[in-house]
Amino acid sequence: MGSFCVSITSAKNDPDKATVGFVVANAAVGSDQDTMVFLSTEGVWLAKKGYADDIEEDGFAPLRDLLASFIEAGGKVYVCSPCCKKRSIDETDLIEGATIVGGAKLVEWLANGSPCVTY
Repeated sequence: MGSFCVSITSAKNDPDKATVGFVVANAAVGSDQDTMVFLSTEGVWLAKKGYADDIEEDGFAPLRDLLASFIEAGGKVYVCSPCCKKRSIDETDLIEGATIVGGAKLVEWLANGSPCVTY
């Protein structure tokens, strides 16, 4: 099994990018890739409970459903620690299945040769 990374830096500031990022992540995990979504900068808001519930872009499934499907399929959601700290988000604020990590986790994933796309 290969691996795949989707880096998402957008949330309600660009719901189209945030949604498409999770569409691609679902395609990757559905294609038998060990898939991680790395949320950084504004993207960390997507891991906060309830935040994504009202994000719905025309032509796509609601973001809350895309998130749930991704996690249910075994996808990993990693959330940038310093980005969370800057926004006063901690582990108790996160949706189930999301984990706060340092940048070293992303580096480790990519160092093993994983391709990465960014939204």
